[in-house]
Amino acid sequence: MQGKKQYQERLFVSFQLSDYVPEDNFYRRLKEVIDFSFLYKRTSACYGKEGQKSIDPVVFMKLMLVGYLENINSDRRIINAARMRLDILYFLGYNIDEELPWHSTLSRTRQLYGEEVFKEVFQLVLKQCIEKGMVAGRRQSLDSVFIKANASLDSMVEREVLRDIADFATELDQNVEEVKKALVVSLPKKAHKKGLTAKTNPHNKTHYSPSDPDAKMSTKPGKPTALNYLGQVGVDTASHVITHVQAFEADKRDSQCLPQVVEGLLGNLKPQGIEIEEVLADTAYSSGEALKALEHHNITGYIPNRTQFVYEKPGFLYHDKEDYYSCPGNEKLIHKGTFQTLPGVYTKEYRISKKLCNKCPLKSKCSAFKKSKNGAIIRETIDKEYYQKMHERMQTKRARHLMKQRSATVEPVIGTLINYLGMKKVHTKGLKGANKCMLLSATAYNIKKLLKHASLFIQTKAAQMKKALKNPLKTTVTLLKLLYLVDSCHTRIHPSKKLYC
Repeated sequence: MQGKKQYQERLFVSFQLSDYVPEDNFYRRLKEVIDFSFLYKRTSACYGKEGQKSIDPVVFMKLMLVGYLENINSDRRIINAARMRLDILYFLGYNIDEELPWHSTLSRTRQLYGEEVFKEVFQLVLKQCIEKGMVAGRRQSLDSVFIKANASLDSMVEREVLRDIADFATELDQNVEEVKKALVVSLPKKAHKKGLTAKTNPHNKTHYSPSDPDAKMSTKPGKPTALNYLGQVGVDTASHVITHVQAFEADKRDSQCLPQVVEGLLGNLKPQGIEIEEVLADTAYSSGEALKALEHHNITGYIPNRTQFVYEKPGFLYHDKEDYYSCPGNEKLIHKGTFQTLPGVYTKEYRISKKLCNKCPLKSKCSAFKKSKNGAIIRETIDKEYYQKMHERMQTKRARHLMKQRSATVEPVIGTLINYLGMKKVHTKGLKGANKCMLLSATAYNIKKLLKHASLFIQTKAAQMKKALKNPLKTTVTLLKLLYLVDSCHTRIHPSKKLYC
């Protein structure tokens, strides 16, 4: 006989979430593995002793992680998703008839907590990954990615010509007429003829977004220009665990960010007794400042030099003591001075007079003479010795292998963060807010790696026990070893409890 289900709501229901959330559920396992209770003491300074009770700090942080684990960027959607999921309610510690916090409290609490709180959550998960042997720490791979800011290009306005009030007052006292002229935004002659305005072609020096001044215009080949942040990600090559993540303004170069990224890596790994020996990065991280920072920390870098650096200059011999070059015609190229070509980048220039070059029978074949009509010229960076060491290192077979390992390590991790863990766009304002979002996204990634590693550990030991059961003499010993390993594994994760799977 055909059955037909009739739905009728009950007035009283006996229901326990723990009975309906499976033992192997992701959020149930996460609740047992990570203890967020330290947040109560860490955030106590953010609250007063009177007034209405705030959202529970642990519940707030769990809701934030749920958003990144489920790839949900909207606070409203996070609450809606949590309301419909039994496992998430169990993870939060809510019953099915309890009202979840209002979505606007998530935004306000995110602004209330400092960046250090989110960093401590990231370091807590990273520490557990280290304790389980997932992080070797010896070799770190770096890469960057543009992350969309919560601002539009259409909202950009012109910057004020004079931003410093003190300078403005001084100039006003000296010459009122000059100040009036300075307040008028000057345009190129072509722009005046065509009737264009400065807003026709805005850039970071002339325009900014009032809603998010830290967001900067940037682009990559083949992609449209947008207001972005620059995210730097460090990944351990042993098991692809994220060891550091940090947001920078998008108009910065990767090489400018490297010294701060190295400091962040050391700050996360040194307290756990891990020393970094090697850093892998692409050409964008190559600069004198970056190479000096690596050498200062006794770290071996594998970073291809930029094409502007020429290792050998055929026919030209450098004399170190006298600091000059001799050309194929045995004439001296004398040091004429040091010039700044880019912010923080200085170049030494060596020249020879035009008269001597015109008399030389080799001038038609001289590469240095072809670059300048006023005589042969050679330009080289003041950090030549660092670039030479790196060039020689990158010619080895080991360097070629490590470059392949870098692209196979950090690039898939960044792809996962962008496409599956909510790091494609930040929904906060300011550089600090972007840092909070990136830290939570990286924490969500490491949590998934941590739980996957734990389940693989149990499966491997279970398979070993099953194999050993075939030999009755080894059964008891193997079983005791398995129980000891599982117990020690959970004790390191959660010292206050001894949990068995």
